[in-house]
Amino acid sequence: MTVYVDSSALLRFVLGEPGALALLQDAELVSSELLAVECLRTIDRLAVQGRLSFDHAARRRGLALDRLETVDLVLLRRPILARASEPFTAPLGTLDALHLATLLAWRESHGAPVALATHDRDLAVAARAYGIDVHGA
Repeated sequence: MTVYVDSSALLRFVLGEPGALALLQDAELVSSELLAVECLRTIDRLAVQGRLSFDHAARRRGLALDRLETVDLVLLRRPILARASEPFTAPLGTLDALHLATLLAWRESHGAPVALATHDRDLAVAARAYGIDVHGA
């Protein structure tokens, strides 16, 4: 099974939080190149805010980098940026729109089904409107 993973799902998995999706261990993962930036910035922000010790953050950052090596990262090219700028069936912020546009572009170019792993309700609602199977939200 191919699963598009967003930062909310990967971070919950990497940080060992409750509700982490086990399917992230075995699935073929795909995402936007945004995933790396979002995850690593969040881990750094948690450390700076004192919500993670710097040692713990360094371990989690390493785990995130290891996991990111297994994800097929899709580059943000003009067609994806253009699609993210168009209206969607649900209100989405910029990053969620970029994730959904990337997922839709991947599905179209591969002609294969792809599920979505997210804990973001807005993204989940929008993805379901396109017939995408959603895990986590």
